[in-house]
Amino acid sequence: MGQVEATTERIVTGKPEDVFDALADYRETRPRLLPQQFSEYEVREGGDGEGTVVHWKLQATSKRVRDCLLEVSEPTDGQLVEKDRNSSMVTTWTVTPAGEGRSRVVVTSTWTGAGGIGGFFERTFAPKGLARIYDELLAKLAAETAQ
Repeated sequence: MGQVEATTERIVTGKPEDVFDALADYRETRPRLLPQQFSEYEVREGGDGEGTVVHWKLQATSKRVRDCLLEVSEPTDGQLVEKDRNSSMVTTWTVTPAGEGRSRVVVTSTWTGAGGIGGFFERTFAPKGLARIYDELLAKLAAETAQ
């Protein structure tokens, strides 16, 4: 078993605080950003950044559905951390300035992967698949914050 990591980043139009606020808005904005791989989305507590508890199912592949119950924290300015209560997955969103009226958004998910041959395939293919999903989410974020 080893640590698996998937990272995606994008430069988006919008001041970092506005982009961060959009990501941290789990009630209104975040549901609009989610690609089709997310289902059964539900805010269970809070809804705005720190202290939010949110549920969704993530269809990572045609055969793999991950049931996620996430606790949200904001350990530092410009950073959201989503820790899954149902697994070892932790997703960190970091928003930093990237020039006048632009922001860099980096999303990194890490989890403890399986062992053996299954773990080999997980470490090889899961990061690419998750990166594609998050790239679509970041494209929707870019469209949202450009308005």
